[in-house]
Amino acid sequence: MPRRDNRSDAELRVVVIGSSGHSQFSLTNFILCREEFAREVSSSAASCKNLGQLAGQRLALVNGPNLYEEDLSKAKMKEELWRVKCLSAPGPHAFLLAFDLDRISPNDVKTPKLVAQHFGQKSLDYCMVLLAYEGNEDITRLHERVMRIDLHMAELLEHCGFRYHIVYTKRQLASHERRGQERELLRKVERMLSMQGGHHYTSQDYQRAEESVRKEERRLQKKRQPETERAWAEFQTQYKGEELRWKMDSYNASVRAELRVKAEMDNGLLRKTLAWGVGVGVLLGAVMGMVIGSVEGPGGLAVGGTMGAAMGGATGGAVQVAIKHLEERVGPRPGNFDPVFINRFFRAPRFSIRR
Repeated sequence: MPRRDNRSDAELRVVVIGSSGHSQFSLTNFILCREEFAREVSSSAASCKNLGQLAGQRLALVNGPNLYEEDLSKAKMKEELWRVKCLSAPGPHAFLLAFDLDRISPNDVKTPKLVAQHFGQKSLDYCMVLLAYEGNEDITRLHERVMRIDLHMAELLEHCGFRYHIVYTKRQLASHERRGQERELLRKVERMLSMQGGHHYTSQDYQRAEESVRKEERRLQKKRQPETERAWAEFQTQYKGEELRWKMDSYNASVRAELRVKAEMDNGLLRKTLAWGVGVGVLLGAVMGMVIGSVEGPGGLAVGGTMGAAMGGATGGAVQVAIKHLEERVGPRPGNFDPVFINRFFRAPRFSIRR
């Protein structure tokens, strides 16, 4: 396998981005080999991270927001894209652009350009098109269909160096067929990586995200130090020699994993982005309120501005509610260290793979 950075020796970081429809989520379920998203889910305004395996390789899979989500404000989109970068820092090994093979639209063709706009032009060198297929047509015929592509498909693939992978998302595959698809996808990702010298993608934004996450980790670690020292002291009264070293190493690794998750979900960079979004909400709300209030004269202007600002602030503040909801899904509850959380977040995938 290509040489990677130290952290990625243990995991392959992949960002999945899709357009409208269920394809992003059905493909995520396939890769993780579990139903992380219900079939009725067809859109998401929030980013999330799940751990699993792909053909025996440990995997950290980050689902980004729908880049075409009409109900997503610019402030919220900015925040979620920064969250994707924090969740996949120090940088992903692959961007998988998820689409439905039978429904490639003119809008989908714009996705690589949007990825380049939000993640950097060089990110396209790490992009692969992932095509969900729900029928029963033979895989050879499907590849032939792709080779006879229409203009929309041709333009989409051209932006990604004609790298693509087809996944059966509905048909029940035999275990050997599924393992074959998983190995093939991993080989394609590794081949794409080898073309980039075996290194994950990075950019100034990703460097900022990683720095912010690490700074938050250090802050949390310092805050946690008294509890950690008490745990070490307790271990020293119960264990000796090799068993003591193993117990302390295991505990330290669990704490580091927990703090990393917390730092990825909430750090200075994200808090700054959130504050910016709330500020914009207050400003725009005030302007709208003043415009509406102006109909009632000077008094209405003042009242309308105040009410609009409050409404704008509430709208921006709703982002914090979304963060808390997302944190309940992939982040720990506040308080003392909870090994159950670590086991849940870093849970072993519900399948086994034999090479």
